[in-house]
Amino acid sequence: MEKMPIAAQVYSVREEAGADFAGTMKQLKALGYDGVELAGLYGRTPDEIKGWLDEAGLTPIGAHVPFDELDKDLENTVRAYHSIGCSYVAIPSISEDRRYGGSRYEEFLAAIPVIAAECRKYGMKLLYHNHGFEFEKTADGKTPLDELYASQSPEDLETELDTCWIKVAGEDPLAYLEKYRMRCPLVHIKDFIQDGEVKLVAVGDGVQDIKAIAEKAQECGAQWLVVEQDSHIFGSPMENMKKSICCLRSMME
Repeated sequence: MEKMPIAAQVYSVREEAGADFAGTMKQLKALGYDGVELAGLYGRTPDEIKGWLDEAGLTPIGAHVPFDELDKDLENTVRAYHSIGCSYVAIPSISEDRRYGGSRYEEFLAAIPVIAAECRKYGMKLLYHNHGFEFEKTADGKTPLDELYASQSPEDLETELDTCWIKVAGEDPLAYLEKYRMRCPLVHIKDFIQDGEVKLVAVGDGVQDIKAIAEKAQECGAQWLVVEQDSHIFGSPMENMKKSICCLRSMME
């Protein structure tokens, strides 16, 4: 397998980043990460964030930006992430009223082309990051995630498939990567075990077929693999981020 660039989703080390953003970025670089996907600015300015990422030698591939931030101040929000150097803006989740069948669902769909157009002004692309609720079948048997992408042109909305939540929902990550071939530039690599409940673990320590997912992602046109671990029941965040990238790198040799 050809070596792909690997980014860390900063949410995985959010407490460390909040306490010492610059130092945390240097640690991620030392572990072997090529870039990061941001999850907020921790009260810092875009210029400060950019400076620390440049200093660490990390590529800011994109950012998870809450829909409400984009909805309330679209121009300034997109401009801020562009100034950092981000290529992608990903909507990380949506409130229940904006989900399929919710009272504001149509409003959410109508906003997507507007946000996408603003992103395009800066050469950026808009993505949507899934969790598990998007796979809960509707009364008419439809899958909300598929309905979302069917409602939007690929030019306006691409996908950031979270392969963990796809698996947790009982679906096949490989099948979804194939379904959205050439429409999924960033792929979230995340592992888990299920012991009465879902417990997130370092990549390679769980049930996911990581090698198959990474190979399929590359085959389907992904540009980056993004390691994300929302919680750390076993081990510290940095220990887990180290284990995760070591696992991924070993599979690419």
